[in-house]
Amino acid sequence: MARIRVFTGHFGSGKTETALNYALWLAGQQKRVCLADLDIVNPYFCSRDVKEVLEQNGIRVISAETSLSNAELSVIPPEINTVFNDKTYEVVMDVGGDDLGSVALGQFGRHFRAEPYDMYFVINQHRPLTATKEAVLDYMNQIQAASRLRVTHLVSNTNMSLETTVADVLAGDQFVAEIADKLQLPHAFTVCTSNLRSEVTGKTKAPVFGIQIFMKPPWM
Repeated sequence: MARIRVFTGHFGSGKTETALNYALWLAGQQKRVCLADLDIVNPYFCSRDVKEVLEQNGIRVISAETSLSNAELSVIPPEINTVFNDKTYEVVMDVGGDDLGSVALGQFGRHFRAEPYDMYFVINQHRPLTATKEAVLDYMNQIQAASRLRVTHLVSNTNMSLETTVADVLAGDQFVAEIADKLQLPHAFTVCTSNLRSEVTGKTKAPVFGIQIFMKPPWM
């Protein structure tokens, strides 16, 4: 497992929620954790919005200045270099949800070439642009081309927000397992909310990763 983990995926994939919970999981393993919010695409679901919760759990958060948050500007904080230079951190990167957002990673290419990384591609089969295997592969290739990085792991996060059922989780798990088999990539884990975890455990192809929901749009 690499020290640097990059989480990316289509808008609505749940990659920010997954990244947040993964950072909290690492912190729970007594790791020194830094979460870098590089989501310059979606102004409504950004991990910087739950910065206080993360910091209360000992997680360092690197993000755009508060005055620029939700401004839909391509602002990459210079502090991001810390995650590459300070090897004592376990790093989780939350990267923008399309190929334009992934361009943000391109400028750090020399760092990624110098050190191993894991890049998790989060898939929600209920999103229109990732509803078929062909669409997932096309979208993943766009992300890889834009970021100049390679996806190393797939994550299943098929959901319907608060209306997600066990059937949704299991169908998404099977969907991603088939893609992972075709690409010969690890199916890292299948995400579900903690209240569904007991019902899906033992029925999935990949390990189950239970999460807590932190991100909500302003109208909820």
